Amino acid sequence: MDGRIFIGGGGEGYATAQGLRLDYANRHGLIAGATGTGKTVTLQIMAEGFSAAGVPVVLADVKGDLSGLAVAGDPEGKLHDAFLSRAATIGFEDYAYSAFPVIFWDLFGDQGHPIRTTISEMGPLLLSRLLELTEAQEGVMNIAFRVADEEGLPLLDLKDLRALLAWVGEHRSDLGLRYGNISPQSVGAIQRALLVLETQGGEALFGEPALELPDLMRTDTDGRGMISILAADRLMASPRLYATFLLWLLSELFEQLPEVGDPEKPKLVFFFDEAHLLFDDAPKALIDKVEQVARLIRSKGVGVYFCTQNPADVPEDVLGQLGNRVQHALRAFTAKDRKALRQAAETYRDNPRFSTEEAIREVGTGEAVTSFLERKGAPGMVERTLVRPPSSQLGPIAEADREARIAASPVAGKYDSAIDRVSAHEILLERAGQAARAAEEAEAREATMQAEAREYQRARRYSGGRVSQSSSRARREGDSLGEAISTAVIKELRGTTGRRIVRGILGGLFRSR
Repeated sequence: MDGRIFIGGGGEGYATAQGLRLDYANRHGLIAGATGTGKTVTLQIMAEGFSAAGVPVVLADVKGDLSGLAVAGDPEGKLHDAFLSRAATIGFEDYAYSAFPVIFWDLFGDQGHPIRTTISEMGPLLLSRLLELTEAQEGVMNIAFRVADEEGLPLLDLKDLRALLAWVGEHRSDLGLRYGNISPQSVGAIQRALLVLETQGGEALFGEPALELPDLMRTDTDGRGMISILAADRLMASPRLYATFLLWLLSELFEQLPEVGDPEKPKLVFFFDEAHLLFDDAPKALIDKVEQVARLIRSKGVGVYFCTQNPADVPEDVLGQLGNRVQHALRAFTAKDRKALRQAAETYRDNPRFSTEEAIREVGTGEAVTSFLERKGAPGMVERTLVRPPSSQLGPIAEADREARIAASPVAGKYDSAIDRVSAHEILLERAGQAARAAEEAEAREATMQAEAREYQRARRYSGGRVSQSSSRARREGDSLGEAISTAVIKELRGTTGRRIVRGILGGLFRSR
């Protein structure tokens, strides 16, 4: 199909041909359906279609199945005959097995190249979401970021943020006059949340070298779009980390890419699997940001496709931005399920040939109810569709094949080794050391002055106080000055010296060198 990605078709009672128009593919989409109804295969064939059209793809492999995109389907496989039969039924005459160019990524660096970002790039809003902070704690996080900006302190990894929060807690009284109240309880709660994040492996996300977005927007030598597969099976153990990372990636694309209007095909397509994790218990500020990104990022040439079990998992304002839809079966076992089914059916343009609600309930595995945007962005009439078979391998590839492709990747060696350059943590440590040495030198000078004062007093006693008038006057002046300094220093030592030395160490952290 010229200018379209072929999705499927069918015989009697089904659509003759259903395809996703590339010039409207940046208008976003939805892949929905109950577990086991074929969402993963639909995602796979759409990724194949975009890649073949020269469009780079980013997707998360939640179950570990999508790595098969890197290998051609097996003519000796047990599903070979079924695939050929389905291709003949839907009129897919060009069906053939094929592998696609893939780059494997993994936040933890185990099943692909590591992906990192910096604390500064993540920003206080997404970090607060990731750490599940309260409104008061989020306020403290914003203050910490403001201080880092004003003082030129790079926040790259978790130890940078911990060091800065420690300083903010120590100087909460002074900072409170400028930015508002900072409670030690809030600082402590953030530090504990950071410890939990580190325990869950989140520390691997932050650091350098940070991901460069052009590496997600590559094409191979044949002009096919590279498919970036993020291993997310382990990441799903920390669903908040998974959702926050992918939202950060969308935000970075939105911030960095130029406006392109309505391109002939997208510059990048992004699949957000298990999308409900993004919206579960999300604060309104975060949902507003997602809606903003979904509404505006299409003008940057980026299409976003949310994959979830039920369309009701996606907020209505976001759902309204998803014009291309593939709806697999929904099961209605309860009153709540029946209500969700009716609501899903109501979002489609009716087809007089059948009931949309009944079709969504009745379609089998590998079938779907589809609707794609047509001319001028108008929603197409809903159709029952037999989804085409994939050209790549259905299921995961062998570990040896994955390792070979990682070694031959166009980004091999670029991100594999972490870099720990001088940043907030190191700068604060250095300034603390300078302040400590200054305090030690002050103590040494004070001790020297005390020793000289004692020696002078002994000399006066041994001489019986007989000194010349001029010498006596000079010594009385020196005595007066020395005794005044000594008395002041000794009084300070007896009073709050210990506390002031510590305060001097910490208070000098942001002083220029």
